Amino acid sequence: MAIQDELILEQIQIGPMQNFAYLVGSKVTREVAVVDPAWDIDGLLNFINERDYKLTAALVTHYHPDHCGGSFGQNNVEGIAELIARHPLKIYTHRLEADGLKKVTGVSDSDMVKVDSGDTLKVGDVEVEFLHTPGHTPGSQCFKVKRTLVSGDTLFVDGCGRVDLPGSNSEDMYHSLQKLASLPDDTLLLPGHNYSAVPHATMAEIRRSNTYMRINSLETWQQLMGH
Repeated sequence: MAIQDELILEQIQIGPMQNFAYLVGSKVTREVAVVDPAWDIDGLLNFINERDYKLTAALVTHYHPDHCGGSFGQNNVEGIAELIARHPLKIYTHRLEADGLKKVTGVSDSDMVKVDSGDTLKVGDVEVEFLHTPGHTPGSQCFKVKRTLVSGDTLFVDGCGRVDLPGSNSEDMYHSLQKLASLPDDTLLLPGHNYSAVPHATMAEIRRSNTYMRINSLETWQQLMGH
């Protein structure tokens, strides 16, 4: 699915938890970054090769294994460790997420580039901006590319990420959603899971339909979240 003319922007549903991985890049240079590669690394690499894209980076929204690989419950999920073994490249993670990412996936400091909010990465002639959006995890981040936002588990079309997990924080999530609510109406939201009737929506649509995005006071938010 190509969403914006000047971009390579592919949304790929993958794995048993309705995860979305993404390819973001430049139609001019054919260079792409993969966002949240997990579950089927060979499948993702084959998808990239079939389209003659050049994979140059991996971007991770957060360290939960369904987004980056690792073990949880009875699941052993392929992810960034398997990716860089087959296709060496750098993994871009928020600096507050790096330790969790190492623990979950087994990658090393030298495999990662630790970024801060506002940092940018050029993928061909396309610029990706990193936005720190803590709440689901301490170092959760979104990726803004022109008029699109890849949001991981921070914001879904009809909800937001859980805040009852280790490292999550309800108040941080409120402030992160307020930050995203300020994005232009025509920003296209690309979430981390296919949890809704539609796989993506504009911020204008989400502000109208998503209960969590309509809350504009911390007190009301805490009441909704049961705090």
